[in-house]
Amino acid sequence: MSNAKVAITPLGADHGPDEHHSHDAGGSTVFGFWLYLMTDCIIFASLFAVFAVMSHEFAGGPTGKELFELPGVALETALLLVSSITYGFAMLGAYNRNKSATVGWLVLTFVLGAGFIGLEMREFAHLIADGAGPDRSAFLSSFFTLVGTHGLHVSIGLIWMAVLIFQVMGKGGLSDKMITRLACLSLFWHFLDVIWICVFTFVYLVSVI
Repeated sequence: MSNAKVAITPLGADHGPDEHHSHDAGGSTVFGFWLYLMTDCIIFASLFAVFAVMSHEFAGGPTGKELFELPGVALETALLLVSSITYGFAMLGAYNRNKSATVGWLVLTFVLGAGFIGLEMREFAHLIADGAGPDRSAFLSSFFTLVGTHGLHVSIGLIWMAVLIFQVMGKGGLSDKMITRLACLSLFWHFLDVIWICVFTFVYLVSVI
C-alpha cells in the first residue's frame, strides 16, 4: 500500500498568492479612488460656497427666477438619477460575470448620461443666446462655473464608460481587474449623481423660489 500523502485543501483556504495579490491590488485601487473623490468634494464645496456668495449679485441682469426653467432641469435630473440605477444593474451583471447584461446596462447608462449632457448644453446655449452668458454678472459666472464643472465631470465619465464597454467586450472580459475598474467608475458616477442633487436643490430650486 502506498505511503503517499494526499494534500487536501480545506474549503475557504488560500488558493494562492496571485489571487490574494489581485484582491489586495483591487482594494488599494478602490481606496485610492475614494481619496481622489475627497479632493473632488473639496472642489465642488468651494464652487458651492462661491455661488452662495454670488447668488444675489445680478449687476442689473436677469435673476435665476427669470432664467431657469424647472421642467427642463427636472428632466435632466431624472435622466441622471435613472442612469445611476442602470449603472447599479451593470455592476450586478459584472459581479455575476454576465458580459451581455453588463454591456447592455452600461450602454443604456451611457445613453442616459449623453442625454443629460445634451440637455445641459442646450440650456447653456439658450442662456448665452438670450444675453445671459457667464460674463453678464457674478451670479451667472458662478452658475456657469459650478454647473459647467459638473458637466465636464459627467463628460469625462462618459468617455471612461465608453472605453470600459469596449474593454469588457474584448478578450479580457470581466476579469477581476476589469470589475475593479467598473467599481471605480461606479463610485465616480454615483458621486456625480449626489452632486447634481445638490445643484438642483441649492442652485435651481432656491433661485426660482
